[in-house]
Amino acid sequence: MTTAKDEPIAVRISRALAERIISGALAAGSRLRQDHVAEEFDASHVPVREAFRRLEAQGLVVSEPRRGVRVAGFSPEEVREVAEMRAALEVLALRHAAPHLTAAILDRAEAATRAGDRAGGDVHAWEEANRTFHRLLLAPCAMPRLLKTIDDLQAASARFLFAGWRAEWEAPTDRDHRAILVALRAGDIDTAAAVLARHVQWVGHRPAAASRHGT
Repeated sequence: MTTAKDEPIAVRISRALAERIISGALAAGSRLRQDHVAEEFDASHVPVREAFRRLEAQGLVVSEPRRGVRVAGFSPEEVREVAEMRAALEVLALRHAAPHLTAAILDRAEAATRAGDRAGGDVHAWEEANRTFHRLLLAPCAMPRLLKTIDDLQAASARFLFAGWRAEWEAPTDRDHRAILVALRAGDIDTAAAVLARHVQWVGHRPAAASRHGT
């Protein structure tokens, strides 16, 4: 199994910077200085430039001529686009995963939902539990390209969440998660898919909060 130490340095740098951007530690518009990043990670400029290219491909940074690399902002339109894409792709993954979902997987997904309930006002803890729930249900689709795209979209959703609702967050008891599980246990894939689609689109219906952090 590949460990973090075995990963190329460019991957480790991009992963660390992505976590800071998604969490809000690096705000939209913040400049990423190649020299500073290279010094922090004890790396040459070559892997740093590769890390920046990876982040740009994820939509997390923008490279501007003569202005360097900056953390990307986002608009209400982008928030809605990500929500619509997630809805379509997660439903596709769920329909392929459903025949392979065991009682044990559904039990683990239910445990993740309970962990979200216990998050209280900790939006980061809730988001981690929420993402675990989705990954457990979708991973059995065994479609790695689809899952990678969904993972990137979920990271974008997390960034929107942390940026737009941190101050006013109240962790919900997630009725949608439980409704999805009830439908899956009953073999009702259509209902599970419909609830999932509605569930992942909610972030796209809060444009006012997101617009405060637009480009």
